[in-house]
Amino acid sequence: MKEQVQEIINEIRPNLQADGGDIDLIDVTDDGIVKVKLRGACSGCPGAAMTLKMGVERILKQRIPQVTGIENVL
Repeated sequence: MKEQVQEIINEIRPNLQADGGDIDLIDVTDDGIVKVKLRGACSGCPGAAMTLKMGVERILKQRIPQVTGIENVL
């Protein structure tokens, strides 16, 4: 599943990079939690939580039903 998540993050990454940010996949836990690290402009952005939940998490859950959530690792 980690490889599938990485592929999707690679598809999303250009959108974040266009705004001066980036996202790295850290891990996918056995219970489906995707751990990522936001970098660049995304790391301090007030809208980062919204981007993760309404953007990245939504897409991951739609395409990989085993994904249960997403967390930003600091």
